[in-house]
Amino acid sequence: MRKCWIISWTVARVAAAILLLGWGALHLRPFDSYLCVSVPTWSRIPAVILIICGGLLVLACGAILSTRGILTSRDRFFPKEFVAIGPFRYLRNPMSLGVVLLMLGLGLYESSASMVLFALALFLLLHLLVVYMEEPGLEKRFGESYREYKRSVRRWLPAFRRRKS
Repeated sequence: MRKCWIISWTVARVAAAILLLGWGALHLRPFDSYLCVSVPTWSRIPAVILIICGGLLVLACGAILSTRGILTSRDRFFPKEFVAIGPFRYLRNPMSLGVVLLMLGLGLYESSASMVLFALALFLLLHLLVVYMEEPGLEKRFGESYREYKRSVRRWLPAFRRRKS
């Protein structure tokens, strides 16, 4: 029962953070008039697909991390357990990619070039954080097991093949 509550609470917090980020991104629409780029109207169908896929990916990762005690422990930014299950088996940063896909989908759905640029800037920021902060820290904390994981799992583009165990 406690595990179910922890997962639900974590998913609710992740959803709230994403909703807050999306709400903030919606305030970028007035800047569209200053950009010389427009988003085609046919982009709504791909946008819905991106929103659904990104949202499910973020929520699934939040649920997985909460079951490992990572997002719920006092030391949540420095977990003791290395997670390589679910989407993490195919992609090193599925939660970050999910957020970017969701924001990109929102920008396309709203036909907002400034929101699309925000999603691209968010991706660049997350990439820099992953490369220069997260990955070196994970290598230091988990050693050779993380280096092997890095060699066999891509950072941003999934490869749907089984990871060597």
